[in-house]
Amino acid sequence: MKTPETPPRPSSSGPFKAGEQDEIPELRFLQGPQTRGFEFGRLLRIGNEFLRGFRRLHFVGPCVTVFGSARFTEENPYYQLARETSALIAKAGFTVMTGGGPGIMEAANRGAKEAGGRSIAATIELPHEQSSNPYLDLEVPFHYFFVRKVMLVKYSYAFVVMPGGFGTLDELFEIATLVQTGKVVDFPIVLMGRDFWTPMIDFLRDRMLEAGTISPEDPDRLLIVDKPEEVVDIISTIARDRFGLTYGPQAQPRGYLFEHAFKARR
Repeated sequence: MKTPETPPRPSSSGPFKAGEQDEIPELRFLQGPQTRGFEFGRLLRIGNEFLRGFRRLHFVGPCVTVFGSARFTEENPYYQLARETSALIAKAGFTVMTGGGPGIMEAANRGAKEAGGRSIAATIELPHEQSSNPYLDLEVPFHYFFVRKVMLVKYSYAFVVMPGGFGTLDELFEIATLVQTGKVVDFPIVLMGRDFWTPMIDFLRDRMLEAGTISPEDPDRLLIVDKPEEVVDIISTIARDRFGLTYGPQAQPRGYLFEHAFKARR
């Protein structure tokens, strides 16, 4: 059977208004085979995004990435918990990295910024999306979700996961799978909010482990805590003892490569 070179467009029903689909690169990119010119152009654009991300983030220092819901307001207790936790992470010498949006992401960047630390974000370009939060020293925007995901993982020594929705779970289990399959080193994955996350861990142990779909050690990869101090102790201890992270000299930018050192805004 011959595959058509350009598959039919999806119906107008769904989460998008008329014309919005054309503004999201992934929609056509993931619709099967396209023209050779389109595929080659996308290849160049994706490669350029990776290169730009590598160059912009190379000198940001050791990061801790914080995930969580974009829907929480400043009055939500988890917002305040993320803000306090990120302040301590920044004081411990780590750069706090998020997706740059509102909610938990804003709280994390805000906490790092208020503590005098480094606050950065890998943001995503979407039509009619809210702008990035105002607590960033560095923002690197991306067109493609999968490129952005690589950046959120590549530069981090630990991952702090606050309560969230589908996006948060996607990021959590993608990282857990990378660790499980040995694609990344066994970096700590810390879940904050015992009441929120315990039912999920119970499901992993009582259903998935019992059914044989995961290994006995897999649920133990997810560490649940309630206090910001516990997060910092875990991250600092593992970064120092397991990975030998020190406060020694950092990589220096090369002028002939048009590189620039990263400095937090005051």
